[in-house]
Amino acid sequence: MSPTAEKVTRGDQAHFRLYRLPSPFQPRLEALGRTEDWYNWAGYKAPNTLWDEELEYFAIRSQAAAFDISPMTKYRIEGRDAEALMNKVTLRDVSKLKPGRVQYTAWCDDEGHVLDDGTLFRLSADRFRLCSQERHLPWLLDSAAGMDVTVEEETEAVAGLALQGPTSYAVLASAGFAGVERLKIFDLAEFPFGDGTVTISRTGFTGDLGYELFAPAGQALALWDLLFQAGRLHGLRAIGYRALNRARTEAGLIVANADFITSEHAVRADRLRQPDEIGLGFMVDLDKGHFNGRRAIAEARRKGSLKHVLVGLEIEGNIPAEHAIVYHNRKKEVGLVSAAIWSPMAKRNIAIADLARPYGEKIVDDLWVEIYALRELQYQKLMKRAKIVPRPFIKLDRRTANPPGEF
Repeated sequence: MSPTAEKVTRGDQAHFRLYRLPSPFQPRLEALGRTEDWYNWAGYKAPNTLWDEELEYFAIRSQAAAFDISPMTKYRIEGRDAEALMNKVTLRDVSKLKPGRVQYTAWCDDEGHVLDDGTLFRLSADRFRLCSQERHLPWLLDSAAGMDVTVEEETEAVAGLALQGPTSYAVLASAGFAGVERLKIFDLAEFPFGDGTVTISRTGFTGDLGYELFAPAGQALALWDLLFQAGRLHGLRAIGYRALNRARTEAGLIVANADFITSEHAVRADRLRQPDEIGLGFMVDLDKGHFNGRRAIAEARRKGSLKHVLVGLEIEGNIPAEHAIVYHNRKKEVGLVSAAIWSPMAKRNIAIADLARPYGEKIVDDLWVEIYALRELQYQKLMKRAKIVPRPFIKLDRRTANPPGEF
């Protein structure tokens, strides 16, 4: 699953050319890519942008956008004890997750620090798919010791495509996926496709009407071609990560190793975060019995020893405060912005920030951010007022509308 390197000799010097893994959709992405703006996603060659970051964002909000999620780590968990394993390692009560439903969840180490967050798909009574940012196979296998369960990584075997935006349902309907209109938010179902099936869930990372499709890697190009043929009259466009990042910020959604550091990646002890410190406390179900990190999470709540809080900010002006330092009373450093944009939908300058308690919890007034704006080849320091506001920054009724609109 790691990229390979080839030794290349130029004159009397040796160089190494690093190859990134190709997505099952790579031929289509390469054909559409005009910007040649690629990045490394878990060893895969993935697009930051394909044609224009601004227009790619507006494709999400005004029509339909396709984003390749094949590099997302995917695990198949199945067997008699599959539910018990998922209940042991994740924060939520998996017994409440019915077949044909999806759960946004997270999991922790024994000290209650977040290892990762992701989505848990219950495909049947004893079969799950767990999708995440990081790779956790050894940890999952260790956690499954003594259980009647099989855990296998299927990242390379399963192609994934996010279809997001107001016309996303219309694209699927035009593609012939009859019955997809019955999917409610966080529902999933299997639909006939080719010689097999494609799994479609009403999920996504944009805060908009949207779906995610999973199919065998060998069927990826046929699925892409079907969707883009059906989407010609519905404005379907392919997008890269930067446009998706704008949309997810508006939706107030967090990204591992961007808005928080996963516990396996944290070098400094003060970078570790419990679920309550990154807005995921709502997931924690202390009534379901033992799960990884339960004792530490309960103890931190009892002692009131939580040290951080993740908040939404609205900032004066229109200059994004990306990576800005947050101050109290313009003097004391109290946090850092992890994501920031000027939101075209909310018409506000918004940000997600990590603050040191009691700031953001008991002390919420007189907050400022320090922005460095590039003006005529010189950086100018700007101190702008900030106020704490709820997330999501935008809420679109079409995301949860039943049945979904065709727009």
